[in-house]
Amino acid sequence: MIKVEDIQQYGKQQFESAVASAATLQNGAQAIAVAVGDYTKKSFEDGNAFVTKLSGVQSLDKVLEVQTEYAKSAYESFVAESHKISELYVDLAKQAYKPFEGFVAKMTPAR
Repeated sequence: MIKVEDIQQYGKQQFESAVASAATLQNGAQAIAVAVGDYTKKSFEDGNAFVTKLSGVQSLDKVLEVQTEYAKSAYESFVAESHKISELYVDLAKQAYKPFEGFVAKMTPAR
């Protein structure tokens, strides 16, 4: 027989899990937004420095050298920041799922 107290306890547990997950999502989304903002700011500053450096160049060889340095630096920065941000997304997904692990374990049939 199902007791009212059991249903209330179950509902309370699910509510607490949802609140914990929402808090984790908020903190994770904020961390991702900060990381993206920092990368955007750095990228903008690097682009400005590149244009400034390029405007002072006198020869075509030097233009190609400056452009190549910038392209290489921008690519490496993009790859590193993309990896960092993807790790933040992975951590966010893991943390958001954590409050529901017990519920899923109870609902999943044993094999």
